[in-house]
Amino acid sequence: MSGNDENAARGVPDGPFLEVACDESGSDGENLTGGNTDVFAHASVRLSVAASAASVQEIRDRIRSPAEEYKANHLLREKHRAVLEWLLAPAGPIHGHARVHLVEKAFFVVDRTVALLLDDDPAAAVTLFRAGRRTFGEEGWRDFLTAANQLLRVRNDGRPDVPVDLFFATVDALRRAHPGAAGAEVLDRLADHRPRAVAYRARLLDGPILVPVLNPLLPSIVRTAAHWSATGRRVRLVHDRQNMLTPERIAWIEETARRDGIGLGGLRLVHSRLDPRVQLADFLAGIARKIASDELNGRGDPALTALLRPYVDPASVWGDARSRSLLAAPLPGADPSACVAG
Repeated sequence: MSGNDENAARGVPDGPFLEVACDESGSDGENLTGGNTDVFAHASVRLSVAASAASVQEIRDRIRSPAEEYKANHLLREKHRAVLEWLLAPAGPIHGHARVHLVEKAFFVVDRTVALLLDDDPAAAVTLFRAGRRTFGEEGWRDFLTAANQLLRVRNDGRPDVPVDLFFATVDALRRAHPGAAGAEVLDRLADHRPRAVAYRARLLDGPILVPVLNPLLPSIVRTAAHWSATGRRVRLVHDRQNMLTPERIAWIEETARRDGIGLGGLRLVHSRLDPRVQLADFLAGIARKIASDELNGRGDPALTALLRPYVDPASVWGDARSRSLLAAPLPGADPSACVAG
């Protein structure tokens, strides 16, 4: 079946724009190291409203729950395993028409910290992250992640210098305890750039920050637009309503896309209950976050991980080498275990 024939079968109209529906799962704001989830997932679905409504109704008919609004946890219950497998399977309703961008939150914190202090050095971020727990121990590594999160987050309940002092005290303690160990060289480099951290915290006092460094939603939306527009057709995104998506931040997303040569033709917000396409994206985001988190923590279900893999963006921001190799195909020409930071 040709691409156009397949689109027709799925009810996707041809036109100057691809319209893609999006939603996320696992948002904890800027609290990436102490929140409720360790994975953020941004899902997108390209199907017509009619085809999406039929799929949502099929899910309801198969699950037969009295709930007014279905969520991903309905499909993740063991008694509904067959429905979940049907949804993700190659013959299922969204295969080939959906994508998930994953973010491993702990790695995202390390990557953004290194970017701030070392002029965006992805290799250093990967080195530090993969050595962290093994070199510094569970407690030491947790202390580093917590201090880095506090350094970067916009909210500050105390003096502006407190997060800076805490971060560099933590870095110095780890350097003294583990001289010459794997990852310590990156800490040595971070320790030399306290003025950058001080300048960053000072900027936060000047006024509201348009794009918080630690929130993965905005860059994930840009990445979603890049994926769907890669064929050369411009994309319009339909996104579930989200407090983070203010008019100013939507304008930032659109401007960033233009600057990067991404064919984004606009982004509008809807309520998920009013758009079945967004409901499917909501299902996929929640499902992907749970499957990816289980795999990250060594309790993955091989069958579900394999079913999810075709949906996962190879450019996902993921630091753990083992789980990454199972969750996503490598980027063309890249090391299969490599991370992509965005």
